[in-house]
Amino acid sequence: MATTLEQEWSQVTKSAVHLEMRDSYIRDDPAFIAWQEGRVSDAVAAYQAWTDLMREATSRGVVVRRARIVSEPLSDYCRFEYDVTPQVNLAGGEQVRWLPRRRASDIALPGNDFWIFDGEHGKFNHFTGEGASAGPEPIGDPRVIKLCADAFEAVWQRAIPHEEYKPV
Repeated sequence: MATTLEQEWSQVTKSAVHLEMRDSYIRDDPAFIAWQEGRVSDAVAAYQAWTDLMREATSRGVVVRRARIVSEPLSDYCRFEYDVTPQVNLAGGEQVRWLPRRRASDIALPGNDFWIFDGEHGKFNHFTGEGASAGPEPIGDPRVIKLCADAFEAVWQRAIPHEEYKPV
């Protein structure tokens, strides 16, 4: 039986870290299209359920950190993410940092974006070459969890908090 996002997050008790490494994701996402058309409020509204979910998790004391490794100048998709981060991610209580790709060259990174929950389990997020979701893959192997956690911490230490990052 598939676990809903709400069920997955209800089991997180301490922390969640997320590393994003792509310059483009789901380009036919209605929120991205709304942003491209200048309808920022519609783009933000499309993520209200996520913001609410993060607000609920962080109100329980879960520390949620998201790091994005990005090429500069930013792709249009990353610019979209940057523009909606205050109203979507930060409003939900997430901490967000940005790391220009040139500053990540000497960090050992997994091949895919990932989430690690409570330092014990997680999932890789797989995408097609066009940025569409190709589905998650659970991570349970402690060695892989450590690889991802170490990579995330290395990125986090170098990355620039959203409030200080000025995109090129």
